[in-house]
Amino acid sequence: MIGGLDRLNALPREDAEAQLLACCGSRQWARRLAAERPFASADDLADAADRIWRSLPAEDWLEAFAAHPRIGRSSSNAWVRREQAGTESASPETLANLADVNREYEERFGHIFIVCATGKSAAEMLALAESRLHNDPRTERAIAAEEQRKIMRLRLAKLLEAEGA
Repeated sequence: MIGGLDRLNALPREDAEAQLLACCGSRQWARRLAAERPFASADDLADAADRIWRSLPAEDWLEAFAAHPRIGRSSSNAWVRREQAGTESASPETLANLADVNREYEERFGHIFIVCATGKSAAEMLALAESRLHNDPRTERAIAAEEQRKIMRLRLAKLLEAEGA
Protein backbone atom coordinates (compact mmCIF):
# COMPACT_ATOMS: atom_id res chain seq x y z
CA MET A 1 0.00 0.00 0.00
CA ILE A 2 1.32 3.43 -0.93
CA GLY A 3 1.59 5.82 2.03
CA GLY A 4 0.01 9.24 2.25
CA LEU A 5 3.26 11.14 1.77
CA ASP A 6 4.32 8.94 -1.15
CA ARG A 7 0.93 9.47 -2.77
CA LEU A 8 1.13 13.25 -2.31
CA ASN A 9 4.64 13.28 -3.73
CA ALA A 10 3.49 11.29 -6.78
CA LEU A 11 0.41 13.36 -7.65
CA PRO A 12 0.46 15.57 -10.73
CA ARG A 13 1.20 19.17 -9.70
CA GLU A 14 -2.38 20.40 -10.22
CA ASP A 15 -3.81 17.55 -8.16
CA ALA A 16 -1.29 18.12 -5.38
CA GLU A 17 -2.19 21.82 -5.31
CA ALA A 18 -5.89 20.94 -5.05
CA GLN A 19 -5.21 18.57 -2.15
CA LEU A 20 -3.09 21.18 -0.39
CA LEU A 21 -5.76 23.86 -0.84
CA ALA A 22 -7.96 21.77 1.44
CA CYS A 23 -5.33 22.37 4.14
CA CYS A 24 -4.86 26.10 3.53
CA GLY A 25 -6.87 28.32 1.22
CA SER A 26 -3.91 30.32 -0.09
CA ARG A 27 -3.33 29.39 -3.73
CA GLN A 28 0.22 30.75 -3.59
CA TRP A 29 0.99 28.59 -0.55
CA ALA A 30 -0.42 25.47 -2.23
CA ARG A 31 1.40 26.22 -5.49
CA ARG A 32 4.76 26.77 -3.80
CA LEU A 33 4.41 23.77 -1.50
CA ALA A 34 3.44 21.46 -4.36
CA ALA A 35 6.49 22.69 -6.30
CA GLU A 36 8.81 21.66 -3.47
CA ARG A 37 7.87 17.98 -3.67
CA PRO A 38 9.03 15.32 -3.16
CA PHE A 39 9.26 15.43 0.61
CA ALA A 40 11.35 12.84 2.45
CA SER A 41 9.16 12.88 5.55
CA ALA A 42 6.01 14.35 7.04
CA ASP A 43 8.24 16.60 9.14
CA ASP A 44 9.92 17.92 5.99
CA LEU A 45 6.49 18.65 4.52
CA ALA A 46 5.39 20.45 7.70
CA ASP A 47 8.60 22.47 7.88
CA ALA A 48 8.27 23.56 4.25
CA ALA A 49 4.60 24.41 4.81
CA ASP A 50 5.52 26.63 7.76
CA ARG A 51 8.41 28.31 5.96
CA ILE A 52 6.28 29.09 2.90
CA TRP A 53 3.35 30.29 5.03
CA ARG A 54 5.52 32.67 7.01
CA SER A 55 7.06 34.08 3.82
CA LEU A 56 3.72 35.02 2.23
CA PRO A 57 2.42 38.58 2.10
CA ALA A 58 -0.72 39.55 4.00
CA GLU A 59 -2.88 39.24 0.85
CA ASP A 60 -2.21 35.50 0.76
CA TRP A 61 -3.00 35.17 4.43
CA LEU A 62 -6.30 36.97 3.84
CA GLU A 63 -7.09 34.60 0.98
CA ALA A 64 -6.56 31.66 3.33
CA PHE A 65 -8.69 33.25 6.05
CA ALA A 66 -11.53 33.78 3.55
CA ALA A 67 -11.60 30.04 2.78
CA HIS A 68 -12.83 29.31 6.33
CA PRO A 69 -16.42 29.24 7.52
CA ARG A 70 -17.20 31.46 10.46
CA ILE A 71 -16.88 29.86 13.89
CA GLY A 72 -20.25 28.46 14.87
CA ARG A 73 -21.61 28.14 11.33
CA SER A 74 -22.41 24.70 9.98
CA SER A 75 -20.24 23.30 7.22
CA SER A 76 -20.43 20.36 4.84
CA ASN A 77 -16.66 19.88 5.21
CA ALA A 78 -15.96 16.93 7.54
CA TRP A 79 -12.65 18.40 8.72
CA VAL A 80 -14.34 21.69 9.64
CA ARG A 81 -17.14 19.89 11.48
CA ARG A 82 -14.59 17.95 13.57
CA GLU A 83 -12.49 21.08 14.17
CA GLN A 84 -15.51 23.04 15.37
CA ALA A 85 -17.07 20.16 17.30
CA GLY A 86 -17.01 22.36 20.41
CA THR A 87 -19.86 24.40 18.98
CA GLU A 88 -22.18 21.38 18.55
CA SER A 89 -23.27 21.35 22.20
CA ALA A 90 -23.27 25.12 22.60
CA SER A 91 -26.38 26.86 23.83
CA PRO A 92 -28.36 28.99 21.39
CA GLU A 93 -27.25 32.03 23.43
CA THR A 94 -23.56 31.17 23.03
CA LEU A 95 -24.03 30.59 19.29
CA ALA A 96 -25.81 33.95 18.97
CA ASN A 97 -22.97 35.62 20.89
CA LEU A 98 -20.44 33.95 18.58
CA ALA A 99 -22.33 35.27 15.56
CA ASP A 100 -22.32 38.77 17.08
CA VAL A 101 -18.60 38.73 17.90
CA ASN A 102 -17.83 37.33 14.44
CA ARG A 103 -19.61 40.34 12.89
CA GLU A 104 -17.87 42.80 15.19
CA TYR A 105 -14.49 41.18 14.52
CA GLU A 106 -14.98 41.32 10.73
CA GLU A 107 -15.99 44.97 10.90
CA ARG A 108 -12.89 45.79 12.95
CA PHE A 109 -10.29 43.72 11.10
CA GLY A 110 -11.72 43.13 7.62
CA HIS A 111 -11.50 39.32 7.79
CA ILE A 112 -13.19 36.52 9.67
CA PHE A 113 -12.11 35.45 13.14
CA ILE A 114 -9.55 32.65 12.76
CA VAL A 115 -8.83 30.32 15.65
CA CYS A 116 -7.52 26.77 15.75
CA ALA A 117 -10.80 25.45 17.15
CA THR A 118 -9.73 21.83 17.66
CA GLY A 119 -10.33 20.88 21.28
CA LYS A 120 -11.92 24.20 22.22
CA SER A 121 -15.46 24.69 23.49
CA ALA A 122 -17.73 27.32 22.02
CA ALA A 123 -17.36 29.33 25.23
CA GLU A 124 -13.55 29.25 24.91
CA MET A 125 -13.73 30.38 21.29
CA LEU A 126 -16.13 33.17 22.23
CA ALA A 127 -13.80 34.37 25.00
CA LEU A 128 -10.83 34.32 22.61
CA ALA A 129 -12.72 36.29 19.99
CA GLU A 130 -13.84 38.87 22.53
CA SER A 131 -10.30 39.28 23.92
CA ARG A 132 -8.76 39.58 20.46
CA LEU A 133 -11.10 42.43 19.55
CA HIS A 134 -8.84 44.64 21.67
CA ASN A 135 -5.77 44.02 19.49
CA ASP A 136 -4.51 46.50 16.94
CA PRO A 137 -4.96 45.30 13.33
CA ARG A 138 -1.29 44.40 12.76
CA THR A 139 -1.06 42.35 15.96
CA GLU A 140 -4.34 40.63 15.22
CA ARG A 141 -3.32 39.73 11.66
CA ALA A 142 -0.17 38.09 13.06
CA ILE A 143 -2.19 36.15 15.64
CA ALA A 144 -4.70 35.05 12.99
CA ALA A 145 -1.84 33.96 10.71
CA GLU A 146 -0.40 31.82 13.50
CA GLU A 147 -3.83 30.29 14.15
CA GLN A 148 -4.12 29.55 10.42
CA ARG A 149 -0.69 27.90 10.53
CA LYS A 150 -1.83 25.63 13.37
CA ILE A 151 -4.96 24.68 11.40
CA MET A 152 -2.84 24.03 8.30
CA ARG A 153 -0.50 21.71 10.23
CA LEU A 154 -3.43 19.69 11.60
CA ARG A 155 -4.99 19.44 8.16
CA LEU A 156 -1.73 18.36 6.54
CA ALA A 157 -1.57 15.50 9.04
CA LYS A 158 -5.19 14.61 8.23
CA LEU A 159 -4.41 14.72 4.51
CA LEU A 160 -1.55 12.26 4.94
CA GLU A 161 -3.70 9.99 7.13
CA ALA A 162 -6.57 10.05 4.64
CA GLU A 163 -4.27 9.32 1.73
CA GLY A 164 -2.59 6.46 3.54
CA ALA A 165 -5.87 4.75 4.33
